[in-house]
Amino acid sequence: MLPRRIPKRDERRATRWRSPAHCAWIRGFECLVCGSQTNIVAAHVRKGSYTGMGQKPDDWRTVPLCDGPHGNADSQLGCHDRQHIVGEVTFWSDAKINPEAAIEEFIKASPKRTDIERIRKERAGG
Repeated sequence: MLPRRIPKRDERRATRWRSPAHCAWIRGFECLVCGSQTNIVAAHVRKGSYTGMGQKPDDWRTVPLCDGPHGNADSQLGCHDRQHIVGEVTFWSDAKINPEAAIEEFIKASPKRTDIERIRKERAGG
């Protein structure tokens, strides 16, 4: 007979803000980098999110990027894949885009803006 399993504690999931509605809204935009309108995903931006390896940041830290092989209008590797291959710092530098500014613009326009602002305020301690 097997001994009892030890329950796993996954503390990071308790603190991550998730919103399928916000991510679906993000997927309604064209790719932030190349302008493709096909295969759009809500790509999480880890740079500046203070998350560790293997941890996704909150869903408000997403931007629209094209995905998959032949994901963009020029039938090239999708921007989301390139972001992972070359690394975020290089990817955003090559694209000449400030992802933090883009995230803030999406938050301002998001239908979940009040929820996002509330959570951010709570985490800031006030």
